Amino acid sequence: MTQSVVILGGGTAGWMTASYLRAAFADSVDVTVVESGRIGTIGVGEATFSTVRHFFDSLGLSEADWMPECNGTYKLAVRLENWRAPGTYFYHPFERMRVVDGVPLTDWWQKVGETDHFDRDCFLIPWLCDAKASPRYLDHRLFEQDFDEDPDRPLYRTTLAEQNTQFPYAYHFDASLLAGFLSRYAVERGVRRVIDDVVDVRLDEQGWIEHLVTREHGDLTADLYVDCSGFRSRLLGDALEEPFISFQDSLPNDRAVALRVPVDTAVQGIRPCTTATAQEAGWIWTIPLFDRIGTGYVYAADYCGPEEAERVLRDFVGPAAADLEANHIRMRIGRSNRAWVNNCVGIGLSAGFVEPLQSTGIFLIQHAIEQLVRYFPGTNRDPVLRDTYNLSTARAIEGVREFLILHYRGAARVDNDYWRDAKKRRLPDDMAIRLEQWQSKLPDNDTTYPYYHAFEPYSYVCMALGLGGIPLRHPPALDLVDTRAARHELTRVRQQARKLVETLPSQVEYLSRLR
Repeated sequence: MTQSVVILGGGTAGWMTASYLRAAFADSVDVTVVESGRIGTIGVGEATFSTVRHFFDSLGLSEADWMPECNGTYKLAVRLENWRAPGTYFYHPFERMRVVDGVPLTDWWQKVGETDHFDRDCFLIPWLCDAKASPRYLDHRLFEQDFDEDPDRPLYRTTLAEQNTQFPYAYHFDASLLAGFLSRYAVERGVRRVIDDVVDVRLDEQGWIEHLVTREHGDLTADLYVDCSGFRSRLLGDALEEPFISFQDSLPNDRAVALRVPVDTAVQGIRPCTTATAQEAGWIWTIPLFDRIGTGYVYAADYCGPEEAERVLRDFVGPAAADLEANHIRMRIGRSNRAWVNNCVGIGLSAGFVEPLQSTGIFLIQHAIEQLVRYFPGTNRDPVLRDTYNLSTARAIEGVREFLILHYRGAARVDNDYWRDAKKRRLPDDMAIRLEQWQSKLPDNDTTYPYYHAFEPYSYVCMALGLGGIPLRHPPALDLVDTRAARHELTRVRQQARKLVETLPSQVEYLSRLR
């Protein structure tokens, strides 16, 4: 039985893996994290997906336990600005579609919607984002919508597999602070932390990792090695030479420049969403934390140089960007052919990465960790477990890839070479067929990527309606049926939303109370 694990690399991926393995296996598995004291982490992955709550639940952590220490805030949606045209925006909320007479409300909206804003007409969350509201009342109750929260924490660990409803929010947090918090959590529960440089990786005659050689702590030996070394991929890529599958032909953005912008949230408020603002050669993220704004320009080096990208970002931020140090990042977009090779598993950037447009980086880490626990190897090193893990994690990142491609292929913008070329790039298998199907019927379970990748059909619907570049029409059947129930539900959405905006506290007010 696998009884020891060595994780190369700290940061978010390393310490999420260590803390989760410790919570899952307790004293049955020895876990060691070795991280360099000289190599910093990227530390810009500050937005998450709503499924991340299962991770904190599994560790037995409440929001009050970790959010204040990590300057955490709530994220209810992604706000996409200027993707259809300059001055426009729409929301991709963490909220499933309502259904009227067996038909999604967004289909009805195509037929009888009274405004051009499908998001505000069909969902509650866009109203809360515009109002900078908290998703919770001051007594900690969740706002009224289709999620029923059990006040009693379950006695069992919940995972992504138990995501049977759409939880209405995710989080923003300082990634460096979260890594520090999780390292303390893990070490207090028995994880060994080694601060040292790994100077060599020794393989045995079969090509399996025999041990890691450190500069000051000798050899580190384990039954299983987890590569959380980031884009360097020291174990999976360098030592084991696993081939890398690039996504560059369909997702060309391969650079980013980031700033940490101080802000007085008491004055400006905190909008509970990540904002992605389209630019000439990519897009800019805006992530509101409790004490600052995290912002960065994700761009394609084939269309924009680093100096120009930094200038665009500073102009976007304005005077607050003066004298702030910019962090330039090279991104490796794609995935390893296999994430699990012999006795090594890559998790996080070492295994694969797609640009952070929908905050999927931490989701892919969490999914990989959960799959590792599910298929944890035994004494016989059953290859079926390894192969099933590889299939599951590959399908997840390939699905995320397809969803992100939709943003560029579906955007109405064609104002320069970058956006025009986006319409010509290679599509993954079957995606061209799906795009054609959506012109006759909005995306549903039968016409979206078929394997688990976190995004449900309603997410594709939001993109198809919001981006503006895909010709759409309502189902012909709606021309033959009574529309009164649908009109009533659209009115009901607006009524419920206005009531929530009037009664919910602001996010600043709620988080100040939580702290």
